[in-house]
Amino acid sequence: QVQLVESGGGLVQAGDSLRVSCTASGRTFSTDTMAWFRQAPGKEREFVATISWNGGSTDYADSVKGRFTISRDNAKNTVYLQMNSLKPEDTAVYYCAASLIRAYSGYVSPHSYHYHYWGQGTQVTVSP
Repeated sequence: QVQLVESGGGLVQAGDSLRVSCTASGRTFSTDTMAWFRQAPGKEREFVATISWNGGSTDYADSVKGRFTISRDNAKNTVYLQMNSLKPEDTAVYYCAASLIRAYSGYVSPHSYHYHYWGQGTQVTVSP
């Protein structure tokens, strides 16, 4: 059974840092483009960050550029999202996703419909 399991969420204060992780099982994700999305209460799911299979290419939503960093460890089948200088508006459920699209070596995508596997999400709450 293919699974993506997020962990590391929690309650922090504005300005704090937090790292969330996503570990895959059931198949190797080392050749997949991976991404993080988030969904706040009453809002649609939105793109946060994406990384190519080898980590050579990344892309970020404007709202998190300079504060968040996506990385991966293919040997551990794990993707990370380091979140610094957190703001209350970062409060959301964070989901990781894997894409089966093999467009080119540095392929990344901010579009949720390009992703085929999704985790169950981890809650991140940032208090003022």
